[in-house]
Amino acid sequence: MESPERVELPAAFEDVDVDVLVQLIADMMERLMAINDQIPLSPESLTRFHSRTPPGISILDYLRRIVRFTRAERSCLLITLHYIDQVVARMPIFVLSSLTCHRFVIAAIAVSSKCLCDTFSSNSVYAKVGGIPIGEFNVLERELLRMIDWRLTSTREVLQEYYVSLVRTYSRGTYYINDALSSSGISSSDSDMDYDATPSPTASPPPAAHPEPYSHSGLPAGRNGSPTAARREPSAILIDPATLPQGAPPPPTVEQNMAFAAFRQE
Repeated sequence: MESPERVELPAAFEDVDVDVLVQLIADMMERLMAINDQIPLSPESLTRFHSRTPPGISILDYLRRIVRFTRAERSCLLITLHYIDQVVARMPIFVLSSLTCHRFVIAAIAVSSKCLCDTFSSNSVYAKVGGIPIGEFNVLERELLRMIDWRLTSTREVLQEYYVSLVRTYSRGTYYINDALSSSGISSSDSDMDYDATPSPTASPPPAAHPEPYSHSGLPAGRNGSPTAARREPSAILIDPATLPQGAPPPPTVEQNMAFAAFRQE
């Protein structure tokens, strides 16, 4: 069987085809979900992003739908990964699973578009595209802003690191970036482009500086997000495990206990 033909991608994420970027992000999220879906659900891990059952649409098709109807830009797609890293750093028990991924993604793209873009869609459009009632979407938007402490921006360098990491760990291995160019990742048209002059204190470090979070399989390595040793360790993306908060997570709230009981009944 012949190996698939490899395709060279632009060194800078600003120049890559949007659908290719969507494929890279969806591939990474699918691998994260495959790991995190094995973690037993507990009351304290429930969030407003949990759906009762996994959506009937793949994350790849979901991202393509969002891009098609909202014209989401490349920076907004990539910064979604930065938001995931921020959330798992602040809330170690949160995992990106088949129950949380879709709702998290539509909320993340909505808030990032409002922050980074001159034009963006209304919440009613995002809700319709995401298949979520408008009132529920408004709650998700506020909850995401709370979870990331309104840290909506990132540097171009951080987004570039996410892009390079996505290409290098792509499970099908069909894409690559010229190593001589990817180290800088700067295109002639966007060399002085920056989304935030000052890096966020929680900005994710580049993989080269912290190689330990990556496993030999190419998947992000696990980290301990639960006091129960028997549970599988949830995975982050670029977060250095040494920077994660220590100590046991807070006990579940009354609302979480009620929601968990409803999950078990179904």
